[in-house]
Amino acid sequence: MNKTFKVATVVATTGVLALTACGGDSGSGDGGNVTVVGYSVLESANENLFKAFEDTDEGKDISFDGPSYGASGEQSRGVADGQKADLVHFSLEPDMTRLVDEGIVADDWKDNESKGICTQSVVVMVVKSGNPKNIEGWDDLVRDDVSVVTPNPASSGSAKWNLLAGYGDVIAGGGSEDDAKAYMEELFQNIAALPDSGRDATTAFTSGTGDVLLSYENEAILARQNGTAFDYVIPDTTLLIENPCAVTEDAEDADAANAFLDFQKSKEGQTLYAETGFRPLETAGVDDVEVTGANDEADPFPAPGTLLTIDDDFNGWGEANGLYFGDGEGDNPLGIITEIQAQFGEN
Repeated sequence: MNKTFKVATVVATTGVLALTACGGDSGSGDGGNVTVVGYSVLESANENLFKAFEDTDEGKDISFDGPSYGASGEQSRGVADGQKADLVHFSLEPDMTRLVDEGIVADDWKDNESKGICTQSVVVMVVKSGNPKNIEGWDDLVRDDVSVVTPNPASSGSAKWNLLAGYGDVIAGGGSEDDAKAYMEELFQNIAALPDSGRDATTAFTSGTGDVLLSYENEAILARQNGTAFDYVIPDTTLLIENPCAVTEDAEDADAANAFLDFQKSKEGQTLYAETGFRPLETAGVDDVEVTGANDEADPFPAPGTLLTIDDDFNGWGEANGLYFGDGEGDNPLGIITEIQAQFGEN
């Protein structure tokens, strides 16, 4: 992730705040259909991938009728409850683990070159145009004059990445676990809204709520591509966001679904994702891409000072999800951040 990327883009044509279900008219052949279930922020980017894949030899007879997008946790629970899905693409690993536990996704879904990841990004701070509150980093989010919007970790994977980035910044700066908890308490005091999904959080912020939106870098870039007037800041310490994807065990056309999964991870697929703001997977070999809407369009994905990862800094989602976001049901204790969220009445 220390590369920089430089060269040409295709601007997304679908409005970020008024996206329609994509893929409904995609493909007219007699081949297979792939039903994609994904987290909300993917919607516009996938429209470009569907069309490009249908132009390939592998995808010419494949269609994408009825894709579904929403908050990652809710999408995962929907599939676990019987919602049709041939390919799932979530915000974070615990939403995939739920389907592995239900036998819907194979337990070897990570045994590939990309370790099961289809897209990646980093946590950024979206601010009003011109950055009037002079937001530069995590310390600014707990000032008395700043209010924050972030999705709700009870439903949104985006929220979990956002909050762990702030928690990890304290630890990376030499603070203790108690210092990190104290920081999170201050942050929750400043939260103005906790919408259900990353897309809903963007809508709330652009409608006038809050001074800062915690978001994915790609969501900020896509919004700017579509004319939304705001700026974004990559804090010196941030967290690498890795979004998992897999074909389900009962996919109606497994060959078609796997062909599209391979296309998502290919150089062409990753270039298309990059053009809507996602950081390309290193395994795809995308060297150069110029991205409209990025702070520096010729160098759209600068390396932050400290890039935290879920595996290296939080011992992986297998441990982190319960430790920080446990729901307290049954024998499971409340997670550290869940307990802080409840303390401030933010549900």
